[in-house]
Amino acid sequence: MMSAMNRRTLGSDGPEVSEIGLGCMGMSAFYGTADEGEARATIERALDLGCNFLDTSDMYGPHTNERLVGSAISARRDEVFLATKFGIKLVRDDDLLNRTIDGRPEYVHEACDASLQRLGVDHIDLYYQHRVDPNTPIEDTVGAMAELVAAGKVRHIGLSEAGAQTIRRAHAVHPITAVQTEYSLWTRDVEPEILPTLDELGIALVAYSPLGRGFLSGRFTSTDELDEGDYRRHGPRFTGENLTRNLALAERVRELASERGITPGQLALAWVLHRGEYIVPIPGTKRVSYLEENLAAAAVQLSDAQVEQIAAAIPPASGERYPEAVMRTVNL
Repeated sequence: MMSAMNRRTLGSDGPEVSEIGLGCMGMSAFYGTADEGEARATIERALDLGCNFLDTSDMYGPHTNERLVGSAISARRDEVFLATKFGIKLVRDDDLLNRTIDGRPEYVHEACDASLQRLGVDHIDLYYQHRVDPNTPIEDTVGAMAELVAAGKVRHIGLSEAGAQTIRRAHAVHPITAVQTEYSLWTRDVEPEILPTLDELGIALVAYSPLGRGFLSGRFTSTDELDEGDYRRHGPRFTGENLTRNLALAERVRELASERGITPGQLALAWVLHRGEYIVPIPGTKRVSYLEENLAAAAVQLSDAQVEQIAAAIPPASGERYPEAVMRTVNL
């Protein structure tokens, strides 16, 4: 059963994907206990509902998320637009925040071959550099990614958490189809420079964490409600005075959603969808019920005036997106 879920193009002349995708990270990493059976059911249900844009990375797990996604889609590969990422190397597999960044051309090829093997596929639809390597010119990294396209291993290339000038330099070497960056009601860092650059160049924005890592959807109100292994327990936005201020912000989202008869998460997703025709949010979930709620946000209609009113009513979050060491690797 396939529904007629709306499609969007990834940029002005990019491929078509479902207008809401599925972030698969939390099925294997960062957000506490994993349930592989429920994760597989969530991926299966996404495809049934016409959500075909699946997002993973070699560092989720590490490696285990690519294996899970690859296994889950093996019988339905032709229905899937599959995105994965490379470039973040963990110093230790059990320490997800202790990492190095590698964009050397030889590593680009090595990482891609390893991802293809774990995913069990002959090509990756969209291959991102997960973080920009400050020690390797972006032209060299993208040049190697272009070689993957020429070899048929990759169909489209992207960047994640890259700054405007880096995007321009990369795009001059080979067309960049999409840039993946955090974007939501409480994270609007991309609006001053990056979004205008993407619009000018005809590149899509793939918005990760469009629900504020579950916070805007009201999934939790205290880090005590999260699993012991959930990295959000130590995130700057989820602790101390920042948490208090951000709870008030989430309550405002709830109020605005209630006025419209929808859930807070649906309001937050609809807002992102209405910020631009080439913006595709990829809310992550590992549960079928949350997936269905998220995909229903595509039916929420907002006028331009309402989009602006919501933005004005809900200020960006208090606190940095990540701990300091991780923030140093974004928007280079």
